[in-house]
Amino acid sequence: MPSRSYSGQNSPLGLKVAAFAALIFLHFPILIIFLYTLTPDETTYTFPLPGITFKWFGIAAQRVDLWRAATLSFQVATIATIVALILGTLAAAAVYRSQFFGREAISFLLVLPIALPGIVTGIALRTAIGGFDIPFSFWTIVIGHATFCVVVVYNNVLARFRRMQGSLVEASMDLGANSFQTFRYVVFPNIATALLAGGMLAFALSFDEVIVTTFTAGQQTTLPIWIFSQLSRPRDRPVTNVAAMFVMLITFLPIFFAQRLSASSSDTEGETK
Repeated sequence: MPSRSYSGQNSPLGLKVAAFAALIFLHFPILIIFLYTLTPDETTYTFPLPGITFKWFGIAAQRVDLWRAATLSFQVATIATIVALILGTLAAAAVYRSQFFGREAISFLLVLPIALPGIVTGIALRTAIGGFDIPFSFWTIVIGHATFCVVVVYNNVLARFRRMQGSLVEASMDLGANSFQTFRYVVFPNIATALLAGGMLAFALSFDEVIVTTFTAGQQTTLPIWIFSQLSRPRDRPVTNVAAMFVMLITFLPIFFAQRLSASSSDTEGETK
């Protein structure tokens, strides 16, 4: 039976209008933020703009507190992503390769943190950390971020495991390869793009996280928390907008490349079948 191919030219006009309206609804606020990074007036926001200036980008680049917060966010996101890659991959391998009672329940519990409201996760983490008398610091932020970053990596790797042929691992073991060699030469090449996509998504989620960070940061200030604190200072609003655009750029790029990786890997698998 011949397969049908659908192109954008055959889409109904109403569907195109709905898609365009959804894009405007989602991205119009971002456009407004970018627009007001160019305003020369630091206290009032009017449209059309009284003029255009790029001075706020230079002022933001000279703010030591902004760069300190950005550096902290980058460090936290990097370490949380590494932890998530290790734990998420191990958890996915255990759930996929093992048959045991309660496996589906464990799989559900592994993805639960990203489904819960951030404030619930934050309160739970703060209570647990405080119960163990652990001082709130850089590492408590990493722990908080790793709880939902693990979920992203776990979902990506588990999905790739389920599409991978189990006979490849069995053949490798039958040919005398040990567990490390099987992982290095058979498993890792098959899940590499899933790991990369999951890692980039985890980094993006961690970099712009604010709710869980609020409950686990103590005196530390990440970039999203710095932006939130600046909202009460109207004269700093243009600089805050510049910082917000920086956060959006940092999070957009990993998400974009992760989506491209997932799409390309799916297309490659489709061609090989």
